Amino acid sequence: MDKRAVGILLFNGVEVLDFAGPFEVFSRTRLVPGADSRRSDESAPFRVFTVAASADPVRATGGLRVLPDFDFATAPAIDLLVLPGGFGTRTLLEDSTTLDWIRRTAQAAQQVTSVCTGSLLLARVGLLAGRRATTHSNALDLLGGLDPSIRVDREARVVEDGIITSGGVAAGIDMAFAVVEKLCGRAVADETAKYIEYPRERARASR
Repeated sequence: MDKRAVGILLFNGVEVLDFAGPFEVFSRTRLVPGADSRRSDESAPFRVFTVAASADPVRATGGLRVLPDFDFATAPAIDLLVLPGGFGTRTLLEDSTTLDWIRRTAQAAQQVTSVCTGSLLLARVGLLAGRRATTHSNALDLLGGLDPSIRVDREARVVEDGIITSGGVAAGIDMAFAVVEKLCGRAVADETAKYIEYPRERARASR
């Protein structure tokens, strides 16, 4: 079966759960229910990988060192782009190499998503202009300041307005489940949540 390529951006200062939460959800999703289906990728609808500016290890929050699967030059085509947040996004707001890669990749992707302050990067490259969007509660004012045309949603955990944005840290798990439900159906999303033992009562995207 054809699998959607899920590319997750990594960078120094990335929040661990921002990228690891969606990685877990997308990589554990199966169209065939049950634990046995997770022993292979046969019914997996997603192929998940990480991408960074270079192939060097990335140091995430808490000091966790992560080795990216690809750098910008070698990354395959991405159908579903995930931009996590973390304090490192502030540096990337002035990083033209990363911003150019985000802009190009988002234009070619079928779906663009963000977790936490990953939405600041989307705002910086103009992709949230005129849209509803959210971010970490501590960065809501900053999001609006980057582009006053953004309709900042201060209440929703996951917001879908063409691009899907989500609140801080753990909200990325809810965002991922909202995407799984959108692309694969509610039954697949609920079964995946049951498999990883995650309660997803709040995982519906606000449109």
